[in-house]
Amino acid sequence: MALGWKDWKRSDILYGIVAPLVVVLVIVALSQLGSLFERGSYGIITGIVSEIEEIVVIVGVPLLLGLAWNRWAGGASGFLLGSIYAIWWSVKFGMFAPGLLMGFGPTVLGYVLSAMLIGYMAGALNKGSENFLRMVIAGVVSTTAGGLLLFGLFHLSPLNVVTGVDGFLLTVLSRTACGVIIPVIAKVFMWYGVAINKKPNS
Repeated sequence: MALGWKDWKRSDILYGIVAPLVVVLVIVALSQLGSLFERGSYGIITGIVSEIEEIVVIVGVPLLLGLAWNRWAGGASGFLLGSIYAIWWSVKFGMFAPGLLMGFGPTVLGYVLSAMLIGYMAGALNKGSENFLRMVIAGVVSTTAGGLLLFGLFHLSPLNVVTGVDGFLLTVLSRTACGVIIPVIAKVFMWYGVAINKKPNS
């Protein structure tokens, strides 16, 4: 049945206006956190915000599409978002040290391949299943594999600074944690009929 212009519900206001505004305001607040702290804390705040951006763009979205839709959607979105993130990253750091970008080739390639691998692998392992445990297993395996690939490619760069236990935790375990969280969101999408109930992986 088509909805008329008078057919509004309280949930329409909540999910159509309030929720998006809250998300946007949270993003704005995160972008301004550095100014609330001392100058010495700026690097920590920037690192945390950058990590959240990275996880959302090149892990969360490809993983969600792979789990809730199929491997092609996950892989394609991973390739596109990984490419966009790699370009953004190159521009961001290229402004400060243009000559250094030549040594970051493996890092930039890692962002693209890792995101693509995570999305495709999640879809290929889950095969459109709505079973939560299967989605968690697919999510954890794909994100861990993508994190290990990226961590390895970091080490091919002569200018790599992501090393040791801290680098491993930041690169791999943060993605593995995302592999546990995103299936919850995918399951909610499926409850509300957002997932495409087809068999594209067969």
